[in-house]
Amino acid sequence: MLSYLQNIFEIVVTIFEGLSITFSHLVRRPATIQYPDRIDRPVQETLPKRYRGHLEVDMAICTNCKACERECPITCIAITDSEEPDKKRWMTQFDIDLAKCMYCGICSEVCPTGSIRHSQEFEGSCYNPAAMVRRFVLDGAPVPPFKPKKGGETDTDLAEKVEIGKEFMDLFAQPER
Repeated sequence: MLSYLQNIFEIVVTIFEGLSITFSHLVRRPATIQYPDRIDRPVQETLPKRYRGHLEVDMAICTNCKACERECPITCIAITDSEEPDKKRWMTQFDIDLAKCMYCGICSEVCPTGSIRHSQEFEGSCYNPAAMVRRFVLDGAPVPPFKPKKGGETDTDLAEKVEIGKEFMDLFAQPER
């Protein structure tokens, strides 16, 4: 009978210990930061310099080499050429399925012109996984591939676009704090 009463006493003591922790949290100020309306600066400014957000493609300097499609380990990039003889190698499809993408960065590393890169965008929640497919070639409007000059000559348009891309990345590259 004595051990039975000791067990009941231990149960009551442990219940009050657990409730004391719960009640102590009731009187504290909440530590949760409400996102995004109550933060002092945009979240994109707090991200590291080499943050791997959603993929974006600059179709103006894409050469249609399909290196990103070949090197993607999970085949989330789909590139299709036109079948018409007069539109030789024009891109009719350039899709990236962000629901499958693991943001490894291999596709942006193998791109010879730097047309595919990670952005600072990270909010991509949706109810339908089909909405996570980013289409960079609109239906019915094939895109011609970029043709760099041969022989090591630099194209001024490409150099300007690379500079614009660097400026774009520098906008989001805030010093670490």
